Amino acid sequence: MDNLSSLQTFVQVVETRSFVDAGRLLGISASAVGKSIARLEQTLGVRLFHRSTRSVTLTAEGQLFLLRARRILTEVELAQTELSQQAGEARGTLRVSLPLVSSLVLPVLSDFMRTYPGVQLDLDFDDRMVDVIAEGFDAVLRVAEPTDSRLSARRVGTFRRCIVASPDYLARAGTPRTPADLATHQCMHYRYPSSGRLELWPLPSDGAEGIANLPVSMVCNDVATRVCFAMRGRGIAYVPEHAVRDALASGALQTVLDDYVNACGTFYLLWPSGRHMLPKLRAFIDFMSERLLTSEPCDQSV
Repeated sequence: MDNLSSLQTFVQVVETRSFVDAGRLLGISASAVGKSIARLEQTLGVRLFHRSTRSVTLTAEGQLFLLRARRILTEVELAQTELSQQAGEARGTLRVSLPLVSSLVLPVLSDFMRTYPGVQLDLDFDDRMVDVIAEGFDAVLRVAEPTDSRLSARRVGTFRRCIVASPDYLARAGTPRTPADLATHQCMHYRYPSSGRLELWPLPSDGAEGIANLPVSMVCNDVATRVCFAMRGRGIAYVPEHAVRDALASGALQTVLDDYVNACGTFYLLWPSGRHMLPKLRAFIDFMSERLLTSEPCDQSV
């Protein structure tokens, strides 16, 4: 910015042919103008003006530099104009990391693109815990409670969970009537990529928050695999309801232990703290909040 100030001073002196008049227009003293020009000449290693008691005229080098200086200042002015225009509307590329919950989020993202055609979405779907700042994301959608103090967060939605199995599997293995009945079933589990731990199934068990010692017939780190295996009769899975909505509607899967399950997950949008929130990010956060929030009652403590 100091260099830009020197360029502006230089051009003003050229146009007024006077250190005094240039200083008056710039709101500084003639002495400050002279020092600014002297520093600029020292930096460039050339003399820009012929000075006399009556006039200030450009040297040959000054004539060449004037063309560049005016071009630079014009480009800066254009850039400021473009940024000020963008400040009023959502435009530009928005890089977002999301968990593998496409069946719920994709329709909302599609609607966002239609509503804000000036925003280009750059989407990265992954259940791992990305580093929002180090990896250069504008925003990240998380299911877990935010813990990074460098990030701002907003709760933008909830989703229900349920326990499902195929009618074929239940016909063979029997339908569990209580959580204790799961001890004799094939249970397919989710492993958290960040910690390596298995997800607890939030079912009452002697006052505990969730059952930890369930049989393990299969473990994976995504929803689609467990849904596929459940539909093919490989066992019972604890999954987000939106991931099996179509399968439940068609009868390919059915829920079990409904009287014992009243849990939901919570979506949070995270973004780097301390940054000016550009319109594209503000629009995305507001849009996701409006579309993902649900009024369905569920216990958000698990």
